[in-house]
Amino acid sequence: MTIKSIILSRTDSLGDVILSLPMAGAIKRHNANIKVIFIGRTYSKSIIETSEFIDEFINFDELLKQDKSEQLASLSKFNADAIIHVFPNKVIAKLAKKANIPLRIGTSHRIFHLLTCNSLLNIGRKNSNLHEAQLNLKLLSPLKIEHNFSLEEIPVMYGFSRFIEIKEELLKLISKKKFNLILHPKSKGSAREWGLENFTKLIDLLPSDKFEIFVSGTEEEGDLMKEFLLHNKTRITDLTGKLKLDELISFIGKADGLIAASTGPLHIAAAAGIKAVGIFVPMRPIHPGRWKPLGSQATYVVFDEECKDCKKGGPCNCILSISPSQVYAKLME
Repeated sequence: MTIKSIILSRTDSLGDVILSLPMAGAIKRHNANIKVIFIGRTYSKSIIETSEFIDEFINFDELLKQDKSEQLASLSKFNADAIIHVFPNKVIAKLAKKANIPLRIGTSHRIFHLLTCNSLLNIGRKNSNLHEAQLNLKLLSPLKIEHNFSLEEIPVMYGFSRFIEIKEELLKLISKKKFNLILHPKSKGSAREWGLENFTKLIDLLPSDKFEIFVSGTEEEGDLMKEFLLHNKTRITDLTGKLKLDELISFIGKADGLIAASTGPLHIAAAAGIKAVGIFVPMRPIHPGRWKPLGSQATYVVFDEECKDCKKGGPCNCILSISPSQVYAKLME
């Protein structure tokens, strides 16, 4: 069977979507003429469209607004030869089967895939020692793309190159003489957080004549950090709630570094090729072996790789025990 077009389907969080983009890069490396279509959510559209390896975007949220016959017509018009359910979604799986997409790839760990997919892979994620991006790439094996990708190979396959032009007033904030560092303290519940007190101590360690510091986050996160932002107002530029996602992506691309827990902005920074320092706990399945940032300048910090309490999944303060000096040292490596 000749594959001319492939749909990648991933409708979950930003970090997960970013770590799926190397699949498109691997497909294009295999055959540059294959058309790659990505099904994602409205909130991930800007991430997906930043990759030069994605040819078209299908908005799942818009698809859900249509009746079933319209959904079928919308998907069928792409004439896809294959679909890969990177993130299992019952609605999309059923729709892909009804659309008669010839090759439908998914994991055997979802019952509805047994009824909707014709190529099933036994890939378990929770206890795997592979990185999330490597696990995603395993799903390409039915396409005869079976290379065991090393972590060092993956960054060039993001294709992060389609940055929008940012507004002049934002561009003016970027210093030409200092290291432009973005701090992203919150995680919207997606990761264990390092704590605002530690970020304040880190700011105190950063020489004002060498660092231009920005704090990013949503408007809601800004409200949660009011005291922190006020306390550090003479050292930081508060960007919380001020940037749309496409603007944040481009601003990160113009910066020199970013520090965060395991969040979308951390993986954006890694994909953009700037210094990305992730702050992690060793607990499965959220440990750095699975979720560390992958990029030419990406790195991470863990207090204790063998923290027994953390690995048991119970309450643990090991991430709070990571010292600001450890994070600063990683930044300066």
